[in-house]
Amino acid sequence: MLQHKAYKFRIYPNKEQEILIAKTIGCTRFVYNHFLNLWNKEYSEAGKGLSYNACSALLPRMKNDSETCWLKEVDSIAIQSSLKHLADAFARFFNKQNHKPQFKSKKHPVQSYTTKNVNDSIQIKENRLKLPKLGYVKFAKSKDVKGRILNATIQKKPSGKFFVSMLCEEAISELPKTDSTVGIDLGITDFAILSDGRKVDNHRFTSQMEKKLKCEQRKLSRRASVAKNKGINLFDAKNYQKQKKKVATLHEKVNNQRTDFLNKLSTDIITNHDVICIEDLNTKGMLRNHKLAKNISDVSWSSFVEKLYYKADWYGRDIIKVDQWFPSSQICSGCGHHDGKKTLDIRAWTCPECLAHHDRDINASKNILTEGLKHLSSI
Repeated sequence: MLQHKAYKFRIYPNKEQEILIAKTIGCTRFVYNHFLNLWNKEYSEAGKGLSYNACSALLPRMKNDSETCWLKEVDSIAIQSSLKHLADAFARFFNKQNHKPQFKSKKHPVQSYTTKNVNDSIQIKENRLKLPKLGYVKFAKSKDVKGRILNATIQKKPSGKFFVSMLCEEAISELPKTDSTVGIDLGITDFAILSDGRKVDNHRFTSQMEKKLKCEQRKLSRRASVAKNKGINLFDAKNYQKQKKKVATLHEKVNNQRTDFLNKLSTDIITNHDVICIEDLNTKGMLRNHKLAKNISDVSWSSFVEKLYYKADWYGRDIIKVDQWFPSSQICSGCGHHDGKKTLDIRAWTCPECLAHHDRDINASKNILTEGLKHLSSI
């Protein structure tokens, strides 16, 4: 079955290519903001916005205009894609899927642009990647790209590193059946507790780097103060920019560690189980608790569940979500006895009916599995 799959690699552009990437990012941002402004004006005056086709028809005029003729220097498909992104953003806004589109800023930490593969304009040859206008760029080929390349997004991170994400269309086969089911209870002390008794450690990647991050962020703050006292713009303050890259590199390292951990765990669970039952957590609501918000953000439950979903779709597995109000940690997984709410400080308890001794989290994961299988059988 044909599926969309993304591959991400680090690229190593030369100086000329770096300049062209910066120009392309700037041009796509300019086009996006220019047409967003026109769209807003049209809506306020006529009560109706513009369309993608109407905006696209104006692009050739802008390229021939003496004031904006520099748009010709960069990849035309990237500019067109920026306009398409704006039209899609408005479509989602009117469908109440997201907030109203906002103007893009050059101060945003991640700068990027997207281009499409037209007539093999994006190709891979050994350790080089061909991109429109840029030509061949060296990249770290960590895995083989299979299938047809649809588009590529070139990113410049705050650390100064460049990456490319390629969306490909390829045939992904379903995994063989394992006749195994599992319930998962997500936590903070342990990241995931499985119904088979396995506990996956929460590595606390941010906490491990916290001391170093605090130190480097204080240096960044001091250098910002020095630059402001001297009347130097932060974009021109070399010491500030160097320190800013150092802090960004640390944040990037934390993010990479977390992403690697989540990818490996989600792949392992999908590979070894046909049915995965998981609690439907209200993460946004839980983040309002200032005592737990930092830890919840660090564990990235939402990202983990998202990875489970798309991998289950690829490999023919079933994900069953159990209602967040289901009292999974309060019910005895052996006999179903429920004698009232147990506070969070109770980590183990004995059922007064069947006398089974329970670890709170493992018991919860078993109840999530039982409840999830009930839902599956009723579908």
